[in-house]
Amino acid sequence: MIISHVIDDGVLHVKILRDLDITNRAAAALQIEALVSAHRPASVTVELPAGPPSPATLSALARAQRMCQSMSVPLTATSPGSSEAYLEGIGAGNPGSRRLHFGARQDH
Repeated sequence: MIISHVIDDGVLHVKILRDLDITNRAAAALQIEALVSAHRPASVTVELPAGPPSPATLSALARAQRMCQSMSVPLTATSPGSSEAYLEGIGAGNPGSRRLHFGARQDH
């Protein structure tokens, strides 16, 4: 099992259970995409595994984020024990958070 999920009050909570590598990143992204397509949540929260994420984990997250954007579903990425690390730089005022950016810059 690569991911686990729970749907609570219209929010899809996905947990990536371990850091991904090249052999399982596509499977994780496809599982997240299938869940979003099937449940049409109001938003998605993805909890990354502990430690610095691997490039494959970030790749899967970026793919899920692009798909969610195409469906106008906000996607938030967090790390274990933190609820303040958001995509697109939200939560940057929290010193414990790390900004995750995907795609072209939109602040210019």
